[in-house]
Amino acid sequence: MKISKADFESMRAKYDKEVKKGKPAKDKNGKDKTDQTNWIFFDRETLEGLLAKADQDPKKGGIQFYITEYTEEVATKYYPNDVDKVTGALALVMRPANLDEGQLSLTAGEDDYANHGTICPPFCDPEPTDA
Repeated sequence: MKISKADFESMRAKYDKEVKKGKPAKDKNGKDKTDQTNWIFFDRETLEGLLAKADQDPKKGGIQFYITEYTEEVATKYYPNDVDKVTGALALVMRPANLDEGQLSLTAGEDDYANHGTICPPFCDPEPTDA
């Protein structure tokens, strides 16, 4: 699912202020987030949509992943019934990018940020099987 650049920037700023500095993530009430994300699932449609915007050379085109953290405002937009569970959870925000001779070039426009994968916890009951 696409997200706005503003939402991405707010998520990145929250992560930079807390987890990136070695501090615990904070929930909606400012308390330490004690049950953090184990994994995130993104569907093929999201990934292929981003790859379609990158260079078609498989050695150049790809996806840039950012580790971020849900703010209360972003959680409210995408998880209105689970704001308490999601605020402070780690997240991945992605955008298409190209890598050529070690130089990263971004292809993203204002609408090329993607997020909203399935995060565990809180959305992993039951755990997936290996089958």
